[in-house]
Amino acid sequence: MAAGGGGWTSRWGWLVVHSARTGVAAVVSVMVARLFRLEQAYWAPITTLVITQSSLGAALKVSWQRFVGTALGAVVGAIAAGYFVPSMLVFGASVFLLGLLCPLVLADRSAYRFGGITLAIVLLIPRTDPAWRAAFHRFAEVSIGIAVALILTVVWPEEEIPSIGEKK
Repeated sequence: MAAGGGGWTSRWGWLVVHSARTGVAAVVSVMVARLFRLEQAYWAPITTLVITQSSLGAALKVSWQRFVGTALGAVVGAIAAGYFVPSMLVFGASVFLLGLLCPLVLADRSAYRFGGITLAIVLLIPRTDPAWRAAFHRFAEVSIGIAVALILTVVWPEEEIPSIGEKK
């Protein structure tokens, strides 16, 4: 196929640009998180990698669900750890409560999944700092990752490339 017809050359060109764009976004997000001296700065680029999409609409949807879920998971985790001694019962009850809260704020299953991850990090990782601090840091790290991914999607948008065999 010719270079302009969606053949081998245009696919590799798209892949190079997409890979460069993703690499830049990941590096920028970890640098911003380190600038804020967040202890687990690696969560920012992880989030950026999850959020980075080829279109702004897709990125906005997954970003919003990740943001809401992380916020809910951080709040539930901080409250549970503040009032109860962390245990498997407290963790299980908190995951259950999170599942009931997500639909109340019009969040979907992906928000519940992201919230559960944050909740597990807040409740299950032993630490000497107060749980609210870990919850806030987790929320900040994820928020930085989301912001970098969305800014990149606006500043450096990329063209959709069809899958092999798909017509443009």
